[in-house]
Amino acid sequence: MIRVLLVDDDALTLELHRGFIARLEGFEVAGECTGARAAVEAVLSRPDIDLVLLDMTMPDGSGLDVLRHVRARGSAVDVIAVTGVRDAEAVRQTVGLGVVQYLVKPVTYAVFADRLAQYRDYHRRTRESSGPSTQEEIDALLAASRATGTIRLPKGLAADTLERVTAAVRADGALSAREAAEKLGMSRVAARRYLEHLASAGRVERASRYGGQGRPETEYRWHR
Repeated sequence: MIRVLLVDDDALTLELHRGFIARLEGFEVAGECTGARAAVEAVLSRPDIDLVLLDMTMPDGSGLDVLRHVRARGSAVDVIAVTGVRDAEAVRQTVGLGVVQYLVKPVTYAVFADRLAQYRDYHRRTRESSGPSTQEEIDALLAASRATGTIRLPKGLAADTLERVTAAVRADGALSAREAAEKLGMSRVAARRYLEHLASAGRVERASRYGGQGRPETEYRWHR
């Protein structure tokens, strides 16, 4: 089993990633941290941890701080950044500190599963290698640690609009398609398509909302 340390200051994100890991073969959650200092301590004191899913922004330090500290202490633990930070310089620095993947929030289960499957292949290859490697073996190992493509959204859905819908549901806790449409200035049909996509990806849960007369309204609750 690949033992994973989850590091994020948001409890809902930790719960979401914990659920994602539970659905993946060959992975298990070995621990959780909500701050940079705790993450450094956990990595340095837990040699059994194989992989860290690391947020970049926390109240007591950044993911870059965590990476610098553990690398300076000789830790070669594998790290996948999972963050809303898109700054090119931050990405460059994390790559320089040895992250094997960089995932931008919000992350759907499909993307999460794809990237961790790639990491599982990389982890297997590193454990199976011994002695001098051929150029082909080195190329295969490097390729296994990198994303080979992007999980496409369903036809007609745009990534930037999906992020807006995701942020709206997360901020309010629960929205119907009608409420999302009014809040974001889009049609109810379009809002429902994005909300249904989030539901199929495990980011929100469908529930019936009762009140007043007529048929109950479907609301989409941020996954807990």
